[in-house]
Amino acid sequence: MGNKNIFYDAPGKFQDTRFERIHNVTFPSAAEASKLVAEEIATGIRSSINKPYILGLATGSSPIGVYRELVALHKKEGLSFKNVITFNLDEYFPIEKDDLLSYNHFMNYHLFNHIDIPKENINIPRGNVSSKDIYSYCNEYEKKINNLGGLDFQLLGIGRTGHIGFNEPGSNKNSVTRLVSLDFITKEDAAGDFNGIDNVPDKAITMGVDTIMRAKRIVLLAWGHKKSEKVAKSIEGPISSMVPASFLQAHSNISIILDEEASSELTRYKTPWLVKDCKWNDTLRKKAISWLCNKLQKPILKLTQRDYNENGLSDLLETEGSAYELNIWMFNQLQRSITGWPGGKPNHSDENRPERATPARKRVLVFSPHPDDDVISMGGTLARLIDQNHEVYVAYQTSGNIAVSDEDARRYVDVSIATSGDSKKMNSLKLELTKKKEGTLDSNDLNKLKGDIRKSECFAAARVLNLKESRLHFLNLPFYQTRKVEKKDPSQKDVNIVKGLIEELKPHQIFAAGDLADPHGTHKICLDILFDAISEIKNKSFMKDCWLWLYRGAWQEWDINEIDMAVPMSPEQVIQKRNSILSHQSQKDKVMYQGQDKRDFWLRAEERNRNSAITFNKLGLTEYQAIEAFKRHKF
Repeated sequence: MGNKNIFYDAPGKFQDTRFERIHNVTFPSAAEASKLVAEEIATGIRSSINKPYILGLATGSSPIGVYRELVALHKKEGLSFKNVITFNLDEYFPIEKDDLLSYNHFMNYHLFNHIDIPKENINIPRGNVSSKDIYSYCNEYEKKINNLGGLDFQLLGIGRTGHIGFNEPGSNKNSVTRLVSLDFITKEDAAGDFNGIDNVPDKAITMGVDTIMRAKRIVLLAWGHKKSEKVAKSIEGPISSMVPASFLQAHSNISIILDEEASSELTRYKTPWLVKDCKWNDTLRKKAISWLCNKLQKPILKLTQRDYNENGLSDLLETEGSAYELNIWMFNQLQRSITGWPGGKPNHSDENRPERATPARKRVLVFSPHPDDDVISMGGTLARLIDQNHEVYVAYQTSGNIAVSDEDARRYVDVSIATSGDSKKMNSLKLELTKKKEGTLDSNDLNKLKGDIRKSECFAAARVLNLKESRLHFLNLPFYQTRKVEKKDPSQKDVNIVKGLIEELKPHQIFAAGDLADPHGTHKICLDILFDAISEIKNKSFMKDCWLWLYRGAWQEWDINEIDMAVPMSPEQVIQKRNSILSHQSQKDKVMYQGQDKRDFWLRAEERNRNSAITFNKLGLTEYQAIEAFKRHKF
């Protein structure tokens, strides 16, 4: 039913290479790709006249954009789902269907409640089947799909284990719908939703690999750098049960749809000079030379003509000159990116520096998606800007209140009652926390208390950096105010708040989180809101003097070829940054949304900054204790 060729002519990037075994297309953004996937599904629905359109659906963050576009097509263009029968891939077990963390709730929230599909046409595995009936229930689910002629279209995501559905590593290619045990990594990734890994169900019901492979058309979505490794193994590696998505190589009508970060480990992006002749530019030259240094474990200035020729870079030599000239150029590029003056060095030539010398005292506006991203990601740079007498402001875009545990909230309530005597409000909160069940929504008062806890931690961190408390702005963007992990779509209200602050301060520098690991995550949403705000005011006179610098979050650093400004830190500044991070006590030790990295935020930030310094040093530059890195974004 689906048409594979829709993506061959799409505006994304596609090129067959000898390395790739599955058709895949890379798009500049998940939003653009999601729109096209939704259009393909809509085309299939409209063309299915004589029989129902059988649609296989996925959950998780990856398909949310597709569901949003399908809802828009229904509301704006009259796309009807009355002739559609859906089958979801999986569901946690055990779980009730009205549980806020069930996939039943997820599908209703994101799709089914907003379209005209008959309820009887919706099939989602039941997470409350009795254990003795599981086997027969799964057989019936499988049989129902087969009796309808199989799936016309199957939408997939990919997990960090390489799973499709909940077919974890080790799944058999002939597997069908069944009860499975979840991999630890999969549980780890879901821990944030469930307020801790101990609350994640151990099992799930899932369609099997064979069930998926019998679909007439398959489209797999993957967004963000966290998926890049498994994407590359699925597309370029051998078929292996240890990477279940690699089974898709045997399907005749499959497309994998990616954003630029998810495709970054594919050979044609990671090392394009091994695939084709390149059109060399500064970024690609830096990428190739740093790759060569890393491969040979040599500093830049020791690379030889032979090194280039024997490692697939003879074309670079022919196009750009001798090894000596390339080495000197690369060394100078990196050396000029390093500066102890992130706001520019007054009364000095800025020809070979990343920032302007004038004005000598700049207004600096740092956007922090959560209340601790500023100090985790650029605490050292913040301290330098403040010490060098720049006018520094920090804007916390969200309250971060959902990341405060009930245990931390209870401690604050107990302290408040102990110090201020009997308080009706505090006693009410104590009662709520005593009776509260895992996964239930906080009351507005408890939600506010958790926001106040994080706000107080921001003040404490600011004091460590000598940042004036009056220069902290708590924006509380409306999209975040849902009291649960699922957020509202950002709106013009969010944009107006950010835009208003920029217009008020008229900054010379803006710093913002450029961590795009999850297109539906808070960092990406906050960055998109900022970009929208800037696009509406970019032609105003003060914006012509404003530069935008992007930092990465706690999870990842910029690649060396992407770094436009590297700010070194002394051992004393590393300790100062550590202490500012430790001010966020509610985010220490037992962190609700820690992800797969179990180190404390201060430790992972320190090690990341130290590794950046080591990377520069291995390339032949001065050895520093630590380095924070930034990429300039031109608007």
